[in-house]
Parts: sequence; structure tokens; C-alpha cells
Amino acid sequence: MGRGRLRIYLGAAPGVGKTYAMLSEGHRRVERGADCVVGFVEHHGRPRTEVMLHGLEQLPRGELSYRGAAFTEMDVDAVLARRPAIALVDELAHTNVPGSRNAKRWQDVEELLRAGIDVVTTVNIQHLESLGDVVESITGVRQRETIPDEMVRRADQIELVDMSPQALRRRMAHGNIYRPDKVDAALSNYFRPGNLTALRELALLWVADRADEHLQQYRGEHDIRSTWQARERIVVGLTGGPEGGTLIRRASRMAAKGSGSEILAVYVARSDGLTAASPKELAVQRTLVEDLGGTFHHVIGDNVPEALLEFARGVNATQIVLGSSRRKAWQYVFGPGVGATVARDSGPDLDVHIVTHEEVARGRGLPVARSAARLGRTRILTGWVVGVVCPALLALLLTHVDADAGLANDMLLFLALTVAAALVGGLLPALASAAFGSLLLNYFFTPPVHRFTIADPRNIMAIAVFVGVAVSVASVVDLAARRTHQAARLRAESEILSFLAGSVLRGETALDALLERVRETFAMESVALLERAGGAEPWRRAGSVGPNPVDRPEDADVDMPIGDHMALALSGRVLPAEDRRVLGAFAAQAAVVLDRQRLVGEAEGARRLAEGNRIRTALLAAVSHDLRTPLASIKASVSSLRSDDVDWSEEDRAELLEGIENGADRLDHLVGNLLDMSRLQTGTVTPLLREIDLDEVIPMALGGVPEDSVVLDVPETLPMVAVDPGLLERSVANVVENAVKYSPAGEPVLVAASFLGDRVEVRVVDRGPGVPDGAKDRIFAPFQRHGDAPRGAGVGLGLAVARGFAEAMDGTLAAEDTPGGGLTMVLTLRAVTAGGARPRTPVEPVPDRAGLVAAAIREAPAPPAAQAPPANQATRAIRATPATQAIQEKAGPR
Repeated sequence: MGRGRLRIYLGAAPGVGKTYAMLSEGHRRVERGADCVVGFVEHHGRPRTEVMLHGLEQLPRGELSYRGAAFTEMDVDAVLARRPAIALVDELAHTNVPGSRNAKRWQDVEELLRAGIDVVTTVNIQHLESLGDVVESITGVRQRETIPDEMVRRADQIELVDMSPQALRRRMAHGNIYRPDKVDAALSNYFRPGNLTALRELALLWVADRADEHLQQYRGEHDIRSTWQARERIVVGLTGGPEGGTLIRRASRMAAKGSGSEILAVYVARSDGLTAASPKELAVQRTLVEDLGGTFHHVIGDNVPEALLEFARGVNATQIVLGSSRRKAWQYVFGPGVGATVARDSGPDLDVHIVTHEEVARGRGLPVARSAARLGRTRILTGWVVGVVCPALLALLLTHVDADAGLANDMLLFLALTVAAALVGGLLPALASAAFGSLLLNYFFTPPVHRFTIADPRNIMAIAVFVGVAVSVASVVDLAARRTHQAARLRAESEILSFLAGSVLRGETALDALLERVRETFAMESVALLERAGGAEPWRRAGSVGPNPVDRPEDADVDMPIGDHMALALSGRVLPAEDRRVLGAFAAQAAVVLDRQRLVGEAEGARRLAEGNRIRTALLAAVSHDLRTPLASIKASVSSLRSDDVDWSEEDRAELLEGIENGADRLDHLVGNLLDMSRLQTGTVTPLLREIDLDEVIPMALGGVPEDSVVLDVPETLPMVAVDPGLLERSVANVVENAVKYSPAGEPVLVAASFLGDRVEVRVVDRGPGVPDGAKDRIFAPFQRHGDAPRGAGVGLGLAVARGFAEAMDGTLAAEDTPGGGLTMVLTLRAVTAGGARPRTPVEPVPDRAGLVAAAIREAPAPPAAQAPPANQATRAIRATPATQAIQEKAGPR
């Protein structure tokens, strides 16, 4: 059986027409031949809404008594028993009366959806849990009845019922919403134009967000990369520098100019490790953007402009906000910068805003340290230019200057170029610069000039020292760069691993969230967790995020094996080898999360098995004595009758036979309760409902108690009830026997029936010790005997079976205090009124032989009270007779 579909009519305030629209939809469904019923609709005295109820089947409501007042709620059991295709349920955020099946009506709706019933319902925007503080700040009223946003977001269809504040106030003034005596107060308080306008805007924005989710899903399914400017979505590019706060606030002001705008702050880190970004600044900026209602994202990409544009198009952004470069003027010789590149490549669908700030042209601090093997083509080319071209230009400049700086100063100048080549291009350009510089020094500045010979041995020593110092400095600089790169990369990895460790400690079990983190961290298009049962079995996806996830590891750009039968497959680009270590940690965590999810399911199954074992253990412990007692009495009586040593008189023989019959009745009662409890536990109780008068069933249920122990008050004017007579008889019998057991001597139990609305109540009133409020629910649990009930007083199944049978017949059984002391059991049943529809009787399944026997036992009328006294009285009667004393003398001590 599939899950039902949920349709919600969402409004900004009461009176916009949600219930009217829902009932109109119900009429349309009925006209199309659909099985649509009204589960619960409250028209609040509005005549137009009340008229819309005509022509729709309305299921009976459940009646509850709370603090001396009667209330009606949706009867979930009635809806489940009726099993319509569509149920109309009003006021989704409503709080049920204490004592109801569920605390909230949305939980009732969730039960209907799980049962495969489609639900059409209504809710106001102020009842969404996430908007409680916002609504309170607008209206000054705190909403007590709320509903989780996720319940509404999971709806298959959300339709906004919109109305302008002026039209809604006119409806209010005309008396179409509230009674005339409440109109003035409502118009001057909650229904002020400003309040209604703000609530309307909240509703429109919330529905727009929902539509945007569907749009993103559609774009992903159809692989649409271009921007659809359906709404303003602003991406803020952060560098981790101090200008980030200025950019975020500027983007927030831009978003405030258009309703529904969204801010997404993104920091792009290179795949070779984080660099000069300050983790503290990033943390502060992340908090700032979240406080302003935006989101923070962290992506990895070697080409920052390309990664930024890819992210912006991926989220369907319309604007990008970047800060003016902090580089010095001379640094532009290395390239146009991120801002200019993004503006050039953004295309016509993305607007790029370059925002000035106080840090413009102040420099970026220490140069970014990177691995020499991952510098990029531009950086390496620049290093070779500094190491080869710049020494030639320096030599040309020095040869045309008349002033003689001296060989030592010339060597220092060439050494400076070698160090610069090492900083920019790494080790190889620095070595080339040292070698080329030494040749230039030899040719132009060491006598004899313009020849590659050296006349003075001291100059040979100077050139050798220059080459040694240049090579040493280049090596040290390159080593420092490598160490800095390693430290930065390890810092990035430690942050990611710290996140994973924290998720383990927090017990997070959302596999999709973890896979989304993998996709975001490594800038991938899709991520899938694949598994298979064996080496030859096909792969299947245990979880995936992103468009077009792969179904096999060999189809992915990157695959990370997890054991022999699981793999993490990523699509989008090829990762460098050093990234696989962090990816391996993600993969291991994904496997742990998947195992945790499955263990949770298995734990729930084990809990159910443990509950079954607990019941079986309690059953064995409870029946070990209660079943043996009647068997011992039967065995003793039968053995006495068969004995040839004693000549029993007719009177003694009758007493022994009566003892056998009483023991058998008691044993039958115990076994019947055990069988009934087993049927309730397995869900195999199928009531055969039919219309019947209570005075035909209740007297039969009193056969197991003494005649003078019960006072019966069942008026003949009561309407008929739709019940299973056998189940009702067993339920009433168990409740009455329990009441008689705890009633004091001389205080008969009152069994009275009354009619209230569409329900009939049967009250069983005793004057016993009563039950504390905290134990009123526990007495209905299986194998529970309240207080100091002695052994042999029953196995504690009577009330559990009684409540189970009552609920199976669409009724309820509850306990409440008797005024003046004692306990009152209230059995509520569905009445069949003259104008009401007859209940639907399910088709009786064909039972097996055991079922026929159990049914025969259940339907058999109880023996008269004179022939079937309570078990404890029967046992005392047997022990008091001379025949029993003779049996005990013959059997000897036990």
C-alpha cells in the first residue's frame, strides 16, 4: 500500500477562504466519481461554508470529555475504518483535546497518509513553527498551535489562497468571518491592514520558496545550466579577507530592495590547500551572512573565477558581488584579477557588482605559498621571466650606467633576482637564474670583460660564492614554500576531518547531508554511494545527491572503494591524488552513516521482538499459577468421582460436578482472554458490525457475576449502536468483573448507559479504592494488575482485552474517577441515528478450523449467574463441602 498524497490550502489569515476552497475541491472530486468524505470541517457559523458541506459525506466525530466539558475531534479510527480515497480535514495545526489519539491534528493526518488515504487540508502561514517569532513581532500575538515546516514542505501540492487585506477586512465588516459582536475588536487588533499585509507577504514568500525548490529539481533533472531569472539570487564572493563583512552587508541591502531575494556567500579554496584566508575572519563572516538570512558555502577549485561562475550558475544566481582587488598596482602585471575575469566571463545572464572598500590596493599580505608542482602555467612562466629575462635586463642597465657600483654590489643585485625567481616560480627558475647570472657577471663585470675568463683568482672565489649562495637561498625558499603548502593543506584536511569527527559524536545519520557535503567540498556535480551483495552482483545506489548520479564505479570520474562491496562514486572532474586521503575519510564516514541507519531500523525490529518476548515471558509467569488453580480443582473433583473408596451421595456428586463446571468456566475465561490478547497483538480482530440495542447485549455480559452485585440502568429509548455483539459482550463482561472484584461488600456496581450526540456511553461505576491518575493508562496494559492484587486474581488481561475490542469497534474505553471515591470505566460506542448512514459492514473472511472454534467460544452466551459464580467464590464453595474435605483427606498434603 502506497503513501497517500497531501494537498494543502495555505492562507495568510483566517477568513481568506481556505475551507471554502477545500470543500469546493471536495465537490469537484465527488462529481468526478472519487470517494471523498469529510473527516473534520468546522464551519464556525459561516453560512457559505456550512452550505458547502451539503452533499458531502461527513464521518462522525469523536467525543471527548475534558474538565467537565464535552468536545468533538476528528475520529481517526472512523476514517481508517471507512477508508475513503480522499479525506477533507480542516485546520491542520489544531491541537487535539487531551485524551485524544494524538496530540496534534497533523499527526492524525500523518496516520491517514501512511494508510494510503489522500488528504486535503488547510493551514495558515502563522502556524508554521519557523515563523512563530516573526508573526509574534508583527501581530503581537504568540501562536500556540504550530506545525513543523517539514510536514508542510512534504506536501505533494500547496495552493495559496490569497486575498488582499482590504477585501478581507470588508468580509470581516460584513460579518462573513466572525460574529458581529467580535468584528470591531478584530478589525482594530489582529486584522489591522499592516498585520494582514505582512502576513500576506510571508505567505507569498514561503510559497515562492517552495516553487523555487521544484524549479531547482526540474533544472537538475533536465541538466539546465543557464540562469533562469525567476527571482533575485545574489552570490557574494569571499576571500577570507577583512573586506568580507562590507560585501555581505552590501549584498543584503541589494536583496532588501526586492522581495524574495536570497543571499549566498561562497568561499573558493584551491585544491592544494587553504592559503592566506583567515579562519577567524571566515567564521565571523559566516555568522554574519547567516544572521542576515543568507547561507554560507565552501567550495574547492583551482581556478577561482571559473569555480565562482560555476557555483553561481549551479544555484541559478542572477547577481555576483565581488570586492575591489587588494593587490598593489604593480601586481596587475601577473593578470587582470578575479573580479575582471568574472565580469568578462559572466555572460549576459549574470550581473557582476564590484564593490569598493577600505582595503583596496593595500596588498594581500604574505604571498600565497603553493607547491612548486602545482603553481600553474602563468606562475611558472613568470618565474622563468624573473629568473632569465630580468638578469639580462639588469646586466644591460648596469653596463650603460657610468657609475661603477663594484662587483660585490652587482652580485647582490643578481642574487636578489634569483631569490625573486624562487619565490615566484620555484626551484628550477631560481637555479636557472643563478647559473645565468653567474655567466653574466663573468662576461660583463669580471676582468677581462666580454670574455668568459677570470684573471683574478679572488673573482673566481666571488663567483663561486655567488652561485652557492644563490642555489642555497633558492633551495631554502622552495623548501619553505613546500612546508607552508603542506601545513596549509593539513589545516584544510584537519578542518574537514574535525567536521566528520563531530558528526560522528553528534550521532548525525543523514546520509544525503553527508553526500551533499562531499559534493560541495570537492566541487563535484554528483555523488553516489554504491553497494552490492557480492562480487558478481550488480551495483545499486544506497544514496545519491546531484543530477545524473552514476550506477557503477567505473562510470565515475573518481571512485573510492569502501571494503569489497561498497564504493563512493563522484562525477564532475578528476581529483588529484592528494585529495583521495580526505575523500577516503568521507567514504568511511558514509559507510558508517549507512550502517547506522540500518542499525536503527534493526534496533526497532529488535525492540518489537523484545516486546514480544516480554509479553511471552509475562504470560508464562502469569499463567503458571492462574491456569493451574482451576486445573487442580477439576482434577481433584474428577479423581473423587472416579474413586471407588467413597460412596458419594447425590448432593455431594452434584457439588463435585458443579466444581468441575466452575473450574472449566474459569479456565475457559482465562484461555479466552489469552486468545483474545493474542489476536489483538497480531491485528487479526475483524469486527462484524451490525445495528443492535444495548439492552440485548449488556444483560448477557453480566452472567459471570452475582445477581446482587450489579445495578443495571439501560434506558430503552437509547439509539441502536453499530457494534460486534460478541466483542461488546466480552468487553463489558471484563470491565464489570473487574469492577465487582474491587468493589467493597454491599456496594453494587452501577452499569448505566446514556446518549450524547452521535455517541452512546456505557459507564461502569464502582466504589472501590480507585486508581491514581498516573496509573489510569497503565491498567489497560497487558499483564498489569494494579496495587496489591493477590495471585490468582487474574493474569491482568481483562481490561487490555476490553479496550482492544472497544477500539476495534470504533469505540473507546477510558478510566476516570468516581465522584465520592472509586473508579468509573467509560465505554463509548458509535450510535446509529435515524438520519445517519448505516455503517459499512466488512466482508467476513473465511476462517480456518481454529478460527471457527474460537468464534464459537466467543459467541457462546455466558452461563447464568447461579451456575457460574466468580472463580474465587467457586473455589471457596468447593473447599467448604464435606466432599471436598474428603478429597483433601484422601489426597494428603500438597
